[in-house]
This record gives sequence, structure tokens and C-alpha cells, in this order.
Amino acid sequence: MIHSKVTVVFCGEEYSVSPDTGLTIGRTGDVEVDDNPYLHRTFLVVSFENGFWWLSNTGSTLTATVADEQGLFQAWLNPGAKIPLAMKQLIVWFTAGPTTYDFEIHVASPAFTSVTADPPSESDDDEVGAATVGRVSFTPDQKLLVVALCEPFLRRREAGTSQIPSSAAAADRLGWTLTRFNRKLDNVCQKLADAGTRGLHGGVGKLATNRKARLVEHALSTKLVTEDDLALIDEPVSTDTTPDEENRADGRMAVAEQGNA
Repeated sequence: MIHSKVTVVFCGEEYSVSPDTGLTIGRTGDVEVDDNPYLHRTFLVVSFENGFWWLSNTGSTLTATVADEQGLFQAWLNPGAKIPLAMKQLIVWFTAGPTTYDFEIHVASPAFTSVTADPPSESDDDEVGAATVGRVSFTPDQKLLVVALCEPFLRRREAGTSQIPSSAAAADRLGWTLTRFNRKLDNVCQKLADAGTRGLHGGVGKLATNRKARLVEHALSTKLVTEDDLALIDEPVSTDTTPDEENRADGRMAVAEQGNA
């Protein structure tokens, strides 16, 4: 791996990484991300150690989501953690304050290659209109909510910076009330949390902005939503259901998921 070239791409600029000095990413790093007071001066470090390239989180509070370009691999990088850069291309997302950033890491001679397995056949008794990601099924409205939150990122053509829409702005984009949006957000986050996705639990001390940021990072890194899904939000179709009807539908899907577990 010593001869493998590693390049970091952020906002259209390429940064070659030296195995001798590595590369720092942060507010005042080699890759100067942004003059954002919520961002650590040095947050992430690309380095070469023990025959492998590594990505380390040297911050104290922020986390990063790392995934391969196909959405087959995902890791949540906590402060103090590091992972080997073992694949050809990795995408890194992180949020500092109101802004979410992403950049790419290219490895010329990776140790491993992502392999796409044949997708399992869909069950005949799946709910009509539901989208299944892994073992989690979403109603059309729940999918719309995720697309609305990820829209700024899906419309971008290169890695860089974007702001996640506020709940009020996303609700307005969908033509929903804020109450309806928040209820749907709770349902989506709970489904993913039940399936093992970390960082989505609400409660005391859990800011809604942080939960939305984690949801967006997860959705983008796992390809839960893609550019093709923007067509759903350009002409959203209202289901015109009451809150009780929506909750019953969500409950039926939860029971179905438990039965298929």
C-alpha cells in the first residue's frame, strides 16, 4: 500500500496525500473546509501507518459518516476512532452547526473491492407503494420526507457544502403542516433506529437538528435516496390521510416488519 496514491477531493479541488506527512481536514487544516466556529480546527486526518492508509477522527465532539460509492459499506466515525482506507473511493459526510459537508477520498490501489450481490426478490405481500431499504420499509410519505431533507445534496454535482432544510422549510416544500412533518420524521427515525442505525433517537438532550443531520448522512451514504428520487418531490402527491389513518398505516408496517424479522 506504500505506493498507493491517495487523493482527497473537496469542492472541486484535489489534494494529494503524502505518506510521510499525511493530510489534515478541518477549520484550519491542510484542507481548509470552512471558517465555521462549530468545526474543529483539525477534525479528520488521513495518514499512512503500518502499511495501510487510515482516516482518523481527531476531534472531540463531531462524528463523521464514511461510505463507499455504491452504498455497500458504511461506518460511523466517532471521536478518537479510525478506519483503514481499504476501498477505491470513499465519501465522507459530517455536520458542524447548521452546515453539512462531504468530500471524497480516492485510493489508487485499494486493498479491497466492493462487490454487489444479487438483490433478493421482493415478497408478494409487501405493502403497495412501500420502498424497502435493507429490512426497513417506508411509506410513500416517509420516502418523500427523506428526499425533502436530502434535496440540496441530491441536486449538487460535486462534493462540498450544503445546509439541511429546517423542518418548517421541508414541510412547506411538501405542502404539509409542521405537525405532520414532525410526526413522519419521528416514524422514520424510529424505524431506522430499530433497525440498528445509530444517532437517531430523540429525547432530552437530543436536538432535532442533530437527528436530521444523522438521518441525511445515513440516507445519502446508504443510497436510501438518489438523484432519481427528486422526481418524487418535484410533483408530490398528497395522500390526504388523517393523522389517525397515518398512524394506523405506520403501525401496520411496524407489525409486518416484526413478523418478517
